[in-house]
Amino acid sequence: MKKTILITAVLALFLSCASTNSATVAIGENKSKVLKTLGNPIRTLDNNQNGEILVYADQVFDGDGTSLAGSNYWRYNYVYVNKEGKVTFTRQEKQNYPPQAIDSQKIEGLNLLTAK
Repeated sequence: MKKTILITAVLALFLSCASTNSATVAIGENKSKVLKTLGNPIRTLDNNQNGEILVYADQVFDGDGTSLAGSNYWRYNYVYVNKEGKVTFTRQEKQNYPPQAIDSQKIEGLNLLTAK
């Protein structure tokens, strides 16, 4: 009985850690490894001659998580990839707007798309 509880607890721990939402990528990794780790991005933005930005987004619901009404937000993970296909920068943020509302030209005007 104790072994069953222990195995169940360990399995639950591994499953919670295996979420792609919490996965991070290291600077200098290849784009192919990023795609293997995080999957396909929800959007890809042009990074003004410096490469591209892979945008990953997850909608987070506050409360019981079953209702679309109420407080919710989007958790974004931006992965900046240069022309050689290497990760140069990553950034995470929470926003209220959906991924379809990301306007790369407005963000470029704020100098948020340039890899640092």
